Amino acid sequence: MKGNISTKAGDKGTTGIGGGQRVDKDDIRIECLGELDEANSTIGLLRSKLDAQHDWEEGLQRIQTEMMNLMSHVATPSTSERKPQVPLPLDSAEWMETWLNKIEESLSSTTEYFLLPGGNEVAALCHVSRTQVRRAERRLVTLNKLDPVEPCILKFINRLSDLLFKLARQELERNGISEERWRLFRRNRKPTDGAEN
Repeated sequence: MKGNISTKAGDKGTTGIGGGQRVDKDDIRIECLGELDEANSTIGLLRSKLDAQHDWEEGLQRIQTEMMNLMSHVATPSTSERKPQVPLPLDSAEWMETWLNKIEESLSSTTEYFLLPGGNEVAALCHVSRTQVRRAERRLVTLNKLDPVEPCILKFINRLSDLLFKLARQELERNGISEERWRLFRRNRKPTDGAEN
């Protein structure tokens, strides 16, 4: 059958990665790819809830595309002679920072709190995506200890989780929905707090 997606090559618990190698399906590299794929899929679900003319649409489409590109790089060991033919997100962190600043300027309150995720469906999906991106970031840090991950990829993922948090806040404010606040952010924590940045 033409176009059959099932190759049966993974029936014994291994899968192919960039450069032609095969690894176990629970390899840390595959874990990273799975987490990134899940986050990207949820961003796709988020986009499906927005009007085609929504002002987030172009940015979220770019993020999804760049996530697919960076997954190609994550899938390829640094020692591989066959490098991905798609670009790295070299300037994406800066681009997302610009978007973050615009959101910040649009909000009536810039005082930030830990929030109870929710409010409406779009904001809740932003938070689901944010937590998935954070999980992907943790797995990438583990991979980076074993095989270097491009710094721009780690930076991209860190900024993306920040952006998704801000988008959730913007969505609620635009719709006149009050945030359910838990506790004020304390920026001057001692390093031993262990909070993520």
